[in-house]
Amino acid sequence: MSARKRKDILLVALGGNALIRKGQEQTIEEQFENLKIPVSQIARLSRAYRLIITHGNGPQVGNLLLQQECCQTLPPLPLEILVAQTQGQIGYMIESTLDSQLMELGIDTQKTLVSLISYVVVDEKDPAFRHPTKPIGPVFTRGKAAILPYPTVRTSQGYRRVVASPQPVTIVEKREIRKLIDLDFIVICCGGGGIPVVREGRTFCGVDAVIDKDLASAVLAREVGVDLFLIATDEPGAAIHYGKPEQQFLRSLTLRRAVRLLKEGHFPPGSMGPKIEACLNFIAQGGQRAVITSISAIEQAIAGEAGTEIIR
Repeated sequence: MSARKRKDILLVALGGNALIRKGQEQTIEEQFENLKIPVSQIARLSRAYRLIITHGNGPQVGNLLLQQECCQTLPPLPLEILVAQTQGQIGYMIESTLDSQLMELGIDTQKTLVSLISYVVVDEKDPAFRHPTKPIGPVFTRGKAAILPYPTVRTSQGYRRVVASPQPVTIVEKREIRKLIDLDFIVICCGGGGIPVVREGRTFCGVDAVIDKDLASAVLAREVGVDLFLIATDEPGAAIHYGKPEQQFLRSLTLRRAVRLLKEGHFPPGSMGPKIEACLNFIAQGGQRAVITSISAIEQAIAGEAGTEIIR
């Protein structure tokens, strides 16, 4: 394929609601059904774009941690292993659903899918390790939290384990991902923000931390030359005065205005903030388009008819 005819690269970062919706029982059947909404759109978009899919894993890691608390006969697994497990689980679910959708469109013989277990390098000196802020896993009573072998934080539900959420530095498999994209593979990677690792000499060592999947996706987008970066979530886009009578969803944001609104607190750290940061990072470092939209409006957002677009 010549460079002149080569398709643009689209990275779709799927939020946790792509699999699990509020109020559901979280059965595997429900999750497969939920996946059809974004994946059917991604299948159609594969005709026009080379594709990378990243995804969250918050509910799935939380469930694994809860299962560990319920089983005392086996030693608990470290967080890095749980992240790897969810990368395999969700990668399989996305890949099998996408394969079915591609076959329905009659393009099953033209596309090859691959799911990659992905490492993301973090800095062991990142301040986040000194001040963990990310609650994960089940809720404990105050008494139980006091005897746990790891730090906890008090939340609105009760006490939960708290871990660091460092900034992603680089994606270890970036060269492999780029080669696969150049061969027109659809690549599923960086699940849950990737397995956080630090360098020890010439090797990597996993750490107990979680990486924001949108920030990791923005790093990957820069490193492999993505043209269009789309974050699919459970909201139609970014809003100012969110949850208030004067709430207003934004169709577009310049870099300068987005930075100002972020500093003013319109985009909270635990929800829309990292998504805005990820888009800002992508555009500031040379990306062409960045869009935040709902799971059900991926195609419309790419067509410029939905979502919030970050522009220069």
